[in-house]
Amino acid sequence: MPYVISDPCIKSRDQACVDVCPVDCIYEAEGRLWIQPDECTECGACESVCPVTAICYVDAESDDQDLREAREFFDTVLPGCDGPIGSPRGAQKVGRIKSDHPRVLKIIKGVD
Repeated sequence: MPYVISDPCIKSRDQACVDVCPVDCIYEAEGRLWIQPDECTECGACESVCPVTAICYVDAESDDQDLREAREFFDTVLPGCDGPIGSPRGAQKVGRIKSDHPRVLKIIKGVD
């Protein structure tokens, strides 16, 4: 199934993965980047260029926390948003998302 981005990406502003993604499925949010699991084609281009080694492949059937959170990020209404992001088929047309997963927002705001 898809690649996911994990916590080492939080507050990292490097976007080498965005530049190499051939399907534009890596979205920028307030505190980190997210791969849209339904749009990822599993090419792996992003994994090799991540300077903080935050990207890895996960099985779609696993109970991986990063995959669960990615699905929540795209499928639920984020704080301050009117509706879920869903699968817009292109991060460039969406632009920077001015919210994030609630757990990530707590981390970047220093709230436990």
